[in-house]
Amino acid sequence: MTEEILRVQTRTDSAAPIAVEVTRGGMVESFHRVIAAVTDASGSLRHAWGDADRLVYGRSAIKPIQAIALVESGAAEAFGLTDRQVSLACASHSGETMHTETVRDWLGQLGLGNDDLECGNQMPGHEPTAHAMIRAGETPCRIHNNCSGKHCGFLTTAKHLCEPTKGYIGADHPVQKRLMQLCQEMGGEDISGTPRGIDGCGIPVFGMSLKAMSVAMARMADPAELPAKRRDAILRIRRAVAAEPLMIAGTGRFGSVVLQQLGERILLKTGAEGVYTAALPELGLGIALKVDDGHHRASTVALGWILTKLGVLRKADQEMLASQLVAPITNWVGTGCGVIRPAPDLSL
Repeated sequence: MTEEILRVQTRTDSAAPIAVEVTRGGMVESFHRVIAAVTDASGSLRHAWGDADRLVYGRSAIKPIQAIALVESGAAEAFGLTDRQVSLACASHSGETMHTETVRDWLGQLGLGNDDLECGNQMPGHEPTAHAMIRAGETPCRIHNNCSGKHCGFLTTAKHLCEPTKGYIGADHPVQKRLMQLCQEMGGEDISGTPRGIDGCGIPVFGMSLKAMSVAMARMADPAELPAKRRDAILRIRRAVAAEPLMIAGTGRFGSVVLQQLGERILLKTGAEGVYTAALPELGLGIALKVDDGHHRASTVALGWILTKLGVLRKADQEMLASQLVAPITNWVGTGCGVIRPAPDLSL
């Protein structure tokens, strides 16, 4: 009875009708509320759960959109960037050796180094790598920052366009002005007067409606009506991420695992505070979602549910991704205690 009462409570908030439940034993112990929007490239809202016009910060979930500037400007071609580098430009990486070595080599290719990154130091999110560093008495540097690939992309574009590489994270720098204009064009929404903030890696963040973020991703999925140079840039990004799925996140992480399974059928990206976006080329649709309380454990489950309901995940995909779609909860001795799952009464 308690579980049923809690489940009804999760569904009474009409402002965020997707509920993700956290169970323990026979009871729902916690739940997360999620808003989401699915649109096509024309801007039509196909599905919405909650207020699609609500302003949110895209955080790292809009990195694939930001990476368009790297390719569209000609910088990627001028510096001969590989798929690994282009994928890393879209990444919130785990700081594994494959990530940090790529960043270090990329900076060397630009004639730059760790100190030219303005993203700050960060311990790797990949625990084995972090533990190895601690045992060796090493301290993290800027290259370890999960956004260092994106920042390499910023520096590459600045160098190609003969812009200053110092202060590139500032709101008045051409790099950041270009990114804001790009997001405005891709989302089809005026964001010149929306709230501003500073992201974890130091760059400006700006409010976008959930719908606009979804439209931007739909245009990543279906760029047919975009100018040729932008269309080609988007296709290059999609191919690169599909070819190098471990670059955009890391070993065992949801984004990389899904990309390894689906390949070019999807482009997806997580962001801080429970934001997730996806582009679905086969359907020509974009998805954007935001967890009200900001917890990432709900964003992956909610996205998995939407992908399943839209028919993106085939039976084989669902079987392969089963532990990602309904995430098991275990205790410190390995005993299964519950799951993180979509509420059973959700509907498309």
